[in-house]
Amino acid sequence: MNDKKQKTALITIAIVWILAAIMLFGATSAFAQNSSGGSDLYSQLGLFSDVLNKLKQNYVTNLNDEELIKAAIIGMLGSTDPHTTYFTKAEFEEFTTATKGSFGGLGIQIDKVGDYITVISPIEGTPAYRMGITAGDRIIRVNDINVVGFSTDEAIKHMRGEVGTTVIITISRPGVSNPLEFKITRETIKIKSVPYYFKLDNGVGYIRMSQFSENTVRELRAALNSLEEENIRGLIIDLRWNPGGLLDQAVDTVNEFIGKGKLVVETKGRAAVANRQHFTRFETKSRNYPIVVLVNEASASASEIFAGSIQDWDKGLVMGKPTFGKGSVQQLFPLANGNGIKITNAYYYIKSGRCIHKLSNDKLLKGEEVSESEQEAEAEKNKKQVYYTVNKREVFGGGGITPDIETESDLLTQFGAELRRKNAFFNFTVDYMVEHDHTVEKDIKITDSLMQRFLGYAKSLDIKYTQADLDSADTYIRTMLKSELLRKAYGDQEAYKVTITMDRQLQAAIDLFNRFDTLEAMFAHVAEQSRKR
Repeated sequence: MNDKKQKTALITIAIVWILAAIMLFGATSAFAQNSSGGSDLYSQLGLFSDVLNKLKQNYVTNLNDEELIKAAIIGMLGSTDPHTTYFTKAEFEEFTTATKGSFGGLGIQIDKVGDYITVISPIEGTPAYRMGITAGDRIIRVNDINVVGFSTDEAIKHMRGEVGTTVIITISRPGVSNPLEFKITRETIKIKSVPYYFKLDNGVGYIRMSQFSENTVRELRAALNSLEEENIRGLIIDLRWNPGGLLDQAVDTVNEFIGKGKLVVETKGRAAVANRQHFTRFETKSRNYPIVVLVNEASASASEIFAGSIQDWDKGLVMGKPTFGKGSVQQLFPLANGNGIKITNAYYYIKSGRCIHKLSNDKLLKGEEVSESEQEAEAEKNKKQVYYTVNKREVFGGGGITPDIETESDLLTQFGAELRRKNAFFNFTVDYMVEHDHTVEKDIKITDSLMQRFLGYAKSLDIKYTQADLDSADTYIRTMLKSELLRKAYGDQEAYKVTITMDRQLQAAIDLFNRFDTLEAMFAHVAEQSRKR
């Protein structure tokens, strides 16, 4: 290519780049305002072209046009938020394929936080979940590859593989000085939205919703119909660790409780096409029993829309911890060369007018520091933003959903975490079931002799502990042993019923139903507690 043609090509690329910026970020108005001040579109275009030309002509080695423009695009998008990203053709195909609901892998929801690929949530029932991978773990190596600094998509490529093959991931865990290694066998990951539902001993139904996928409404309806046939007197919907998912599924799940023609959420952005209201569409049966929705710091996006909408329409109480605050909307745009771009084009606002999005999260996910004082100031500001439900109850906005009743969760001890990391419960109970012909009673008791045998097995794995460690983890160990034995004999749901007996937040929700029979009584209790504060 001669100099004249090369210059023409570079200017053409620059024009495309700038025009894309105009369409995506509304630079037209800025151009109109600044045209008289010498900082208009054409001067910026000229600046970009000038830099690009000088770089191409004078850099010590030859530069690739495609790589330069890709870097420029990524840099431009990097000045926005962590969810606005550029994809090559292969990356775009990988991203769209990953939304289809099943894949081969480990079973973890991840995101890039600063330089680290960080576990947002393990998916229940998957290899990573069984081995004790937990939210907040930083993945630093995959086999012999250092993935610090990798994009989420790059890391996923290394973690996924053929079903049945193994992968070693090394993580850095907050509070643990040395890196931890996990050898995990890949499985086909089939994501179920409602992995568990059952009637509790006090007559209240329990539904665990792990995400909002294309099958969520269908699975929820099946769970509700089954529980209502058992004449439940109330319902707990557990959205803790639910990272969200499809917006239409969030709206349709809310529909099951508030009926047809009700506003659930609206998206608001600068482009007219981003401004939409989402109403419920279906006639549904009346559900007048009290509802409690459990949330925590990892409940995000669609799960926040669901919890906040149940709160806004006074169909139930929200309990737990304030949610994550992921209330931004992204739209995928395929590009002419097969590449793609994902752009944040709106924020979510629920019925009461509350915006779900928490702006400080964008900084944190980009690796920028947010001081403790800044976080406290943001939280204080949020508390001053008072909104009202349809029955005029006060709720608070400004990033995430604030529960009506806050409850703390239990923390796993270091000894317990080490037992899970080395897969001690799983492997020990495999051997036990082989010895007992794969049968075990549902009401099995973990005797002292069985405990001693398990602790001997733990020592064989070089797991060290003190008597104080054992005292603090005794109930946890006995519960996990029983849970794993029942899992192998009766399935995941029976195992889950055992583990939730240690769940402080869930037990608080159960206690609420034991104290109050109606939603009105629960509302009155919350109002009284609020007055006391």
